[in-house]
Amino acid sequence: MPYAWTMTDAEAPGEPGASRVAGTGWELRLWPHRSLPAGGFVAFIAATAAMLALPLLAVLGSPVLWGLLPFLILALGGVWLGITRSNRDGRLCEVLRLLPDRIALSRHDPGRAEPRRWEANPHWVRATIHATGGPVPDYLTLSGGGREVELGAFLAPEERVRLHEELCARLAALR
Repeated sequence: MPYAWTMTDAEAPGEPGASRVAGTGWELRLWPHRSLPAGGFVAFIAATAAMLALPLLAVLGSPVLWGLLPFLILALGGVWLGITRSNRDGRLCEVLRLLPDRIALSRHDPGRAEPRRWEANPHWVRATIHATGGPVPDYLTLSGGGREVELGAFLAPEERVRLHEELCARLAALR
């Protein structure tokens, strides 16, 4: 699962406007799937370059080599840029803190200086899963504090359903 629950004793320091809270709460960290580690990236690019170079062996020494070479370099560059972009987007992280007096969600987007934040009183927060009508199947939202925010839109549908069950149980225990 690309998320993890941890128990906290108090609010994490360093949050602007955060109040210290006596008691325990929960912290949920969510992140997108990362199927290709850094070592795998190097191996994949090397294997792709080797496979793209294979057809060049047949035309080595002929002018056709110079006609094919730019297209093969463009293909390898496209793969490189695509995987690099995917890795950058994979740095996305959502952190949900469930405390006795408030719930705080912060979303850390790559390329954005400040995280997006949402807070509400846990007594009024409701977790809802939308089977249809959202941008993704089984769309999970939290509503409270006058706003509705999405949670874990990058998770698989079955992961969002499971997270919804866990979140509802923790919200009920917090009240």
